[in-house]
Amino acid sequence: MSSDVREATGGPPLDAAAAPRTLRGRVARRVAELARFGSVGAVAYVVDLGLFNLLSFGPGEILGHKPLTAKVVSVAVATLVAWLGNRYWTFADRRRAARGRELAGFVVVNLGGMLIAVACLAVSTYVLGLTSPLAMNISANVVGLVLGTAFRYFAYRRFVFTGAPG
Repeated sequence: MSSDVREATGGPPLDAAAAPRTLRGRVARRVAELARFGSVGAVAYVVDLGLFNLLSFGPGEILGHKPLTAKVVSVAVATLVAWLGNRYWTFADRRRAARGRELAGFVVVNLGGMLIAVACLAVSTYVLGLTSPLAMNISANVVGLVLGTAFRYFAYRRFVFTGAPG
């Protein structure tokens, strides 16, 4: 049955490009995008968490006395990992030709996300006086992560990966 006939009789179109026009197609596309975003975020999270803990509590405690600096460094490295994953996988159909401009927007959005995580760590460490490794990880890498991730996803779609979907 042709696509025109199926549409005229109320059936879904056979054309794969037309599928996202339906509610079901849009929902499926968004769920797949969120799954890719979550996967990229999970890898970036491991980089962030691992590097933060290595710098703060690892051999020599390189930045053990500077937890905010350790967090900034770990987030910066994780940001590069996340940009590559999001550009070439999550939002591959929405990326712009102007790679430098896109990266700049991505960095600005991630600075906002990093500020959220650092603010959570600062409140926990300097306002509440919670300085154990567990408390610092919960504030920066759980609370800060959840709030920062929500901010990043919406900001990426709205301000960074703004090319027309393919």
